[in-house]
Amino acid sequence: MENQAVMSFSEEDKVGTIQPHDDALMVTLRIGGYNVKRVMVDQGSGAKIMYLNLYNRLGLKPEDLIAYDSSLVSFDGKAVIPRGQIRLPIQAGSKVVEVNFIIVDAFAPYTAIMAKPYLHALGAVSSTLHLKVKYLFGDQIEELVGSQFVARQCLIAAITHQPRLESSASAEMSL
Repeated sequence: MENQAVMSFSEEDKVGTIQPHDDALMVTLRIGGYNVKRVMVDQGSGAKIMYLNLYNRLGLKPEDLIAYDSSLVSFDGKAVIPRGQIRLPIQAGSKVVEVNFIIVDAFAPYTAIMAKPYLHALGAVSSTLHLKVKYLFGDQIEELVGSQFVARQCLIAAITHQPRLESSASAEMSL
């Protein structure tokens, strides 16, 4: 018989978090060779999103993009036309997974969204209650620990964000 590590969460995994909470799971990942903070782990989404600010800060150019011809719906219900997509290595602890990101030019308080396909490729299990992501690397369980502080900063940024308003002249010209 072979001993296999079992990924599970316990009360001990909550140590260091303020309970109860409804904070998003925000982690730091190494994307394209850089440590990137404010990455949201979204278990309910299938799209891996990178926002244009991060894309530019990583030093990537428009010509690095591959065409992506489907529109997306943002959190505020508006259609968003992606700039394209790009495949980049994502490192979580010791494990590296290649991810196809959809590049979006829209406001978000976070830099990227990692979705179910990423968690599946990593072989990970996430818990928003415990604010952790656990995955196997060899015969060891590694974990990413989320930050409540960062999650709350992002929430405040989202609440206080004032969208750009079109002037009435430019709105009339677009009709």
